[in-house]
Amino acid sequence: MGIKDDQYWMARALELASQAASKDEVPVGAVVVLNGKEIGAGFNAPISGCDPTAHAEIGALRDAAARVGNYRLAGATLYVTLEPCTMCVGAIVHSRISRLVYGAAEPKAGAVESARRTLEEPHLNWRVEVTGGVMAEACGQAISEFFSRRRREIRARRQQNSGKGNETP
Repeated sequence: MGIKDDQYWMARALELASQAASKDEVPVGAVVVLNGKEIGAGFNAPISGCDPTAHAEIGALRDAAARVGNYRLAGATLYVTLEPCTMCVGAIVHSRISRLVYGAAEPKAGAVESARRTLEEPHLNWRVEVTGGVMAEACGQAISEFFSRRRREIRARRQQNSGKGNETP
């Protein structure tokens, strides 16, 4: 797969991220591709799903495994808008994803290249090819805009609440 293919599938992952944002979830989207076809898709849903494991990657891997009828996804590529966390890296290894393509780095919890380099640990029995930074600006902007909006909403609520009870008759 070339850069054009990577950009095409990352754009699809960004569409899924916007679905997460529409549910007031952190906008992360993921898609699993095998032989040039989408076999799985997911977006962040831990809040709406009341499930701490409902990251975009996990949703996409579950969807792909169900569609192909096998929890092993060797030969497949996972596209995700944000660098995966430790939990998701573990799921990537267990599912036998062959290639990971991510958009924005995650300096605090990224377990691929930023905070940790989990896929390089020698005891792992599966190697994953990694391409980071695909459409990083657009992916990072989606996250930044989400948290910026969330901070504005919190400030507005605080200002609104601080004004209550201060009215004089």
